[in-house]
Amino acid sequence: MSALPKAFEESSGCSTQLRGGIPLFGMDADEAFNAVTERLSGDGPPERNLATFLTTSIEPEAHRLYREYLNYNLVDREQYPAIDALLRECVDIIGALWHGDASEVVGSATTGSSEAAMLAGASLLRAWQDRTGDRLTRPNIVMGAGAHACWKKFCRHWGVEARVAPATGDGPALDGSAVERLCDERTIGVVGILGSTLDGRYEPIAEIAERLDQLEEQRGIDVPLHVDAASGGFIAPFLDPELLWDFQIPRVVSINASGHKSGMVLPGLGWLLWRDRSRRRPELGVRINYLGGDDAHYELTFSRSAAPVVIQYYNFVRLGFAGFRAVHARSRSLAQRLATRLQATGRLRVLGDGSELPVVVVTAEPPVDLREVSKRLADIGWSVPVYTFPPKLDDVEVMRIVVRGDLTSEAVENLATAVEEFVSHAN
Repeated sequence: MSALPKAFEESSGCSTQLRGGIPLFGMDADEAFNAVTERLSGDGPPERNLATFLTTSIEPEAHRLYREYLNYNLVDREQYPAIDALLRECVDIIGALWHGDASEVVGSATTGSSEAAMLAGASLLRAWQDRTGDRLTRPNIVMGAGAHACWKKFCRHWGVEARVAPATGDGPALDGSAVERLCDERTIGVVGILGSTLDGRYEPIAEIAERLDQLEEQRGIDVPLHVDAASGGFIAPFLDPELLWDFQIPRVVSINASGHKSGMVLPGLGWLLWRDRSRRRPELGVRINYLGGDDAHYELTFSRSAAPVVIQYYNFVRLGFAGFRAVHARSRSLAQRLATRLQATGRLRVLGDGSELPVVVVTAEPPVDLREVSKRLADIGWSVPVYTFPPKLDDVEVMRIVVRGDLTSEAVENLATAVEEFVSHAN
């Protein structure tokens, strides 16, 4: 049954197409649906987009849940207490995966890791201001060249200097020596990356924390550490349990991850957890009572769908620890298989072999042109990005393939074969 006024429906046959403004009259629902799908028909299916880390496929049952809870507003905590309780349970589950103290860890669901970075950075800035008072100005934050662009956005919007360690022959990762060189008493924090989008590698979080411990011992400068685990936060707990990177390290004060990446939720969902309430600066909370309750809201966004949070919880109960481990182990195995095939061509050099994030990153030896390889893959329906590394490796051009959970073994074989055939004929 249509909810539109009868007069509208009687006039809908006089529709005109959009030409820089809304038409005077509309059209019936089927016609509108067809008009939109025709307009978007030129875009390829997300499952064949090997540029994105974001989840592109979910189960039919998850789709049903998504549709069912799409119109539930996550911010309406008093109206939807079961959803709010479910969100809090997700925070507890993630906190346990990251070895947080269950009685201390607090967290928020965000629209993605970009919002989480803004909140984490704001907390670091407020804490630094509290420590230093009016004594110091010009705060800075230290990161590696592989840090996501959202951290530079944070710096721009909050007036913080971005101190970025340049890429080296080992890649864009931040290391302990760069941390020691760049940090000073104006440093509000260091951002360590658990899984770079540029090469798929983990930064040495434990080493960075150790150097910060030494900095405090030797110079009295206490610099907290935030871990941007946008991609690796839902991989390392399942595949790398021996890796020291999370709240087991006392210097780590907060961690973010993207539920819509390796958390296997459709866009957009991020998670930000703090070690304890003191690290989530209380002055950042805004109390709201006009929704029926009287609670503090720490997120930057307000109204948004509860559906992504519902799907995150569905994934936890549907897959369990063993299921998450199996999905990500399979992706890592396929990525490593693909990397081996591409390395064996003799004309591609592997810079990221899928052994951490399930991502394959290669550079080319002449006469292979990676942009021509990318075009060849586009001709057979695959979207694969080619880009340059950050300074001082910006003369290195690379191609990246993200192996997500919906990429089949057969697809990986076909992809590898297509690349092999192209590069073998390059001259």
